[in-house]
Amino acid sequence: MSDDIGQPVLDDHLHLDPERGRGMDAVDDFARLGGTHLLVVNKPSWHLGVEADDPDDFRAAFETTLDVVADASDRLEGRAWPVLGVHPGLVSRLVDDRGFDPAEARELMAGGLEVAAEYVADGRALALKSGRPHYEVADAVWDASNAVMRRAFELGADHDCAVQLHTEASEDLREVAAWADDAGLEPHRVVKHYAAGRLAGPTPSVMCDKDDLLTACAAGEPFLMETDFVDDPDRPGAVMGPKTVPRRVRWLREEGHAEAVRGAHVDTPERVYGIDTVGTLG
Repeated sequence: MSDDIGQPVLDDHLHLDPERGRGMDAVDDFARLGGTHLLVVNKPSWHLGVEADDPDDFRAAFETTLDVVADASDRLEGRAWPVLGVHPGLVSRLVDDRGFDPAEARELMAGGLEVAAEYVADGRALALKSGRPHYEVADAVWDASNAVMRRAFELGADHDCAVQLHTEASEDLREVAAWADDAGLEPHRVVKHYAAGRLAGPTPSVMCDKDDLLTACAAGEPFLMETDFVDDPDRPGAVMGPKTVPRRVRWLREEGHAEAVRGAHVDTPERVYGIDTVGTLG
């Protein structure tokens, strides 16, 4: 149960692997520490055994995520929502390992996003996930990745949903926000996952490093909180564990940042995703 009645605690971005990872044990850890709501992003498709050749091949990864979200919701005081999409790192796997040219990779990945958007359209998913590599790539791969991301913005606008991004580390993504705006998607509905405490352009989903959270609180701008828990037994400690967001929420309240906490777990989720974290408690 949450440590303050009626106070939601949302992890904006984590992964759950029901086969190889901790799965529901991780959800139980989150809930025991006071966590109430989760946004569960499908793991990279190849981590779930999907080597896509056709956009419809991504459905297996999406369906796995829907199943784990349903199980997670049964264990939470609030609920979980799925965020579906194509991890931008797939472009390197396709081009470097599987012999796709960048244009073919772009077409397949954009097609996968279109399949994900079908789940948003029928209410089974909340938002889309896209982005571009956070590491150096050839110009043709970079251009293809940006084209895929811009397609995600078009789909977000078409289906009135937010788009979470995996990108390079940056404190200035105003150009990316402008691309979303050009596509008809309000820039605040673009979420930079794995963000630091300061970001121009999209809404930052701040990793729960204490210094980054204090920076975000001091900035006074809307932000979300996440762990990017990867649920991978081969990468223990790779990012943050599922208990981290509830612990940081408690710490921020103790430090006098209750207003910022409410923003991150009530006001900003409603503004970005259209979700009611208070009304879905209990």
